[in-house]
Amino acid sequence: MEEKEKFMKKAIEISKKSVLNGGGPFGAVIVKDGKIVASSNNKVTLNNDPTAHAEVMAIRKACKKLNTFDLSGCELYASCEPCPMCLSAMYWAHIDRYYYANQKEDAKQIGFDDHFIYDELDKKPEKRSMPREQLLHAEALKAFKIWEEKEDKTEY
Repeated sequence: MEEKEKFMKKAIEISKKSVLNGGGPFGAVIVKDGKIVASSNNKVTLNNDPTAHAEVMAIRKACKKLNTFDLSGCELYASCEPCPMCLSAMYWAHIDRYYYANQKEDAKQIGFDDHFIYDELDKKPEKRSMPREQLLHAEALKAFKIWEEKEDKTEY
C-alpha cells in the first residue's frame, strides 16, 4: 500500500470511530517527514465548539507537539474535502499540501453543506445575511500602531 493511502486510511478510520463515539463523521491526520504528527476527529458536538472540526483540532495538536504555529513541511489527510474554515486554517498554518477522500458534495448529501458560506463570501459585506457594524475604529487602530512599532515581534 502506498504511504499516502496508508495515511488516508487512518483519517477515514478516525472518521468512522468518531461517529460511533458521538462525534461528526470527519477525521484528519497531519504528517511530517513520513510520520504522523497529530490526528483528530470532529469534536463539534462533543466539545460544544463549532470550530472543533477534525482538521482544526489536528492543526492545534500538531502545533502544540511541534511547538510552532508554522506547519510548513507538513501534509494533511482529511476524510472529507475541507470546509472554508478548515481550508483557511490550513493556509494560516502553512500546510504544504492536503489530500481528501469524500467531496463536499458527499457531505452536503448528509446535511453538511458549506455552500452558503462560499455564497456569503462572494457578496459585498453589506449584502451578507449576518448584520455587521463597525465600532471604535480609531481606538482599535492603537493596537495596530503598537504592533507596527514593536521591534521584537514574532511575525506570522
